[in-house]
Amino acid sequence: MKWLDARSLRRVVKLAKMRAALLSLGSVLLTVGVVGNAYYQKKQFYPSVVYITKSNPSMGVIYIQALVLVFLMGKLMRKLFFGQLRAAETEHLIERSWYAVTETCLAFTVFRDDFSPKFVALFTLLLFLKCFHWLAEDRVDYMERSPVISWLFHFRVSSLLILLGILDYFFVSHAYHSTLTKGASVQLVFGFEYAILLSVVVNIFMKYILHSYDLQSENPWENKAVFLLYSELVMGLFKVVLYLLFMTIMIKIHTFPLFAIRPMYLSLRAFKKAVNDVIMSRRAIRNMNTLYPDATAEELSTMDNVCIICREEMSGSGSSKKLPCNHIFHASCLRSWFQRQQTCPTCRMDVLRVPAAAAAVPAQPAAAAQQQPQPNGGNWPGLAPGFIPGAFPGIFPFVVPPVVPPPPGQADQPGTSPQPQQAPTVASGAQDGASTSQQPGTVPPMFMPPFPMPFFFPPPPPLPTTDLSSLSVDELAAMEGQERENIESRIRCLRNIQTMLDGAVTQMQQYSSLLASMRTVNVGAASQNSTAKNSNPSKPENAPTINGVVQVIAGAVQCTGWPGVVACVGNWFSKGRRGLIFGVWNAHMYVGNILGAYIAGHFVAQNWGLSFIIPGAIVGVVGFVLFLVPHPEEMVLHEMQEKLCI
Repeated sequence: MKWLDARSLRRVVKLAKMRAALLSLGSVLLTVGVVGNAYYQKKQFYPSVVYITKSNPSMGVIYIQALVLVFLMGKLMRKLFFGQLRAAETEHLIERSWYAVTETCLAFTVFRDDFSPKFVALFTLLLFLKCFHWLAEDRVDYMERSPVISWLFHFRVSSLLILLGILDYFFVSHAYHSTLTKGASVQLVFGFEYAILLSVVVNIFMKYILHSYDLQSENPWENKAVFLLYSELVMGLFKVVLYLLFMTIMIKIHTFPLFAIRPMYLSLRAFKKAVNDVIMSRRAIRNMNTLYPDATAEELSTMDNVCIICREEMSGSGSSKKLPCNHIFHASCLRSWFQRQQTCPTCRMDVLRVPAAAAAVPAQPAAAAQQQPQPNGGNWPGLAPGFIPGAFPGIFPFVVPPVVPPPPGQADQPGTSPQPQQAPTVASGAQDGASTSQQPGTVPPMFMPPFPMPFFFPPPPPLPTTDLSSLSVDELAAMEGQERENIESRIRCLRNIQTMLDGAVTQMQQYSSLLASMRTVNVGAASQNSTAKNSNPSKPENAPTINGVVQVIAGAVQCTGWPGVVACVGNWFSKGRRGLIFGVWNAHMYVGNILGAYIAGHFVAQNWGLSFIIPGAIVGVVGFVLFLVPHPEEMVLHEMQEKLCI
């Protein structure tokens, strides 16, 4: 299958080459024919040139031949400076060329007064040089990914950059002198375009120097990413300033440059990205130096000690850093990596969001170690703070008590029995209720809203404030009697509440039955009324009122069309000229007739509709005939004009 794909690709390339060769040969033959025809007719050089320039078909053939020559020159320069283009370079070139052609067409619309063959030739040359700037940028970026760079590559890139820089500087200086001597013209646009291209050449040349120095060194150059980042920042700022200055000058002296909107937006976005990269990289490097620990030899021995960035082994001498995701890399590799993106090279974790969460994690075990286990306090899942689930057994069967494991100290010491703990005070219980830390193994509490409890949830009872283990037998007996009286009073209150609820349910049932009976009576009365109305259809209650209102409205709308007839007749018999007034009245007449007929036919009986439609049709026909039939005086004037012309 791969062999078939390669074969089909070669066939497509061969067909494209054959098509280009045929087009080139055809344009050459047409040009030879045009020049030969002109020389055959005029027999001299100068008259032949004048003949070609005055003939539009001949100039069209010459323009096509010029485009073919530009295309062939581009192929030759591409072969000299780049050799064979890679697939990515070709794709980028085609993608950018479409946008450049669109912007060129927009520029033609902006400068349509200056449109000339010279203007088209200058824009074609600008597009031609832009293509080579794009190819040079892609080829220099390829240096970082290529393991072997030959001397031919260096010669081609350096010579191309020098040639492009000289051409850009020449056109910038030409536009500058032309603007000073002849004033503001289209050369101002070309001057700014070539100035931006010159900044692109400078940026590419800086990248080429940095990549070449990195390739010559034995070890990877750590500061290359820093220089690349700041060079992009400076050149991005320079391009943004140029575009803003160009927009200001163009708006002031000519018009709004619509063709410069997209490149200016791309420059602003690139500059914003460069600023953001500088800030984020400095923050990530600061976090790496201050927050991330050095990897030890034991940690490196338990895992793969090869850095995936540089593919070299790591040692525990402080040259490696451990990220919060437990991945280990060289500190220098991480520094160069964070210059471009602030993520872990292995798991793509954002390293700028981890330190806050990592700093909060060690605080939780310390708080849990200081907090004493309190079985009577704390937050129970789904209940309000301070509520004791054991006070009313069975009232909340859906609440599952959490399983509290024994403290670590008691679990490690066998044979020790749990000691009774003192009951917490009200203040401590409230504090525990407000605390958000949970013991290990407990169910996380449900979210409780900050507003007060509804009326059907009573406030939590007060917690006991005394230690029962320190009371005597008499005090316990007295407390038992008091607690028994309290329980009996609570049971009486609950029974009273149950009785009241039963009474409320009974009343609701009575209300429901009464409402159902009332609905049945209303439905029966409505059915009787509808039967009576169907038996007497000729006497509707509101029919006279509705018919009267509709008749008045329809009559008023209908009458608005009749002044049109009067105006038509008067206008026809007065001067015989069908002007604007006649047309307005005629349209008014048609609208009034149609609207009146529609209202009458829709809301009233059909006979009313016919009574409005028939006069409306008559008026419309009369108006249309008066509009078409010319006046006798107008006919006489027309005949006199014809005689005078003869």
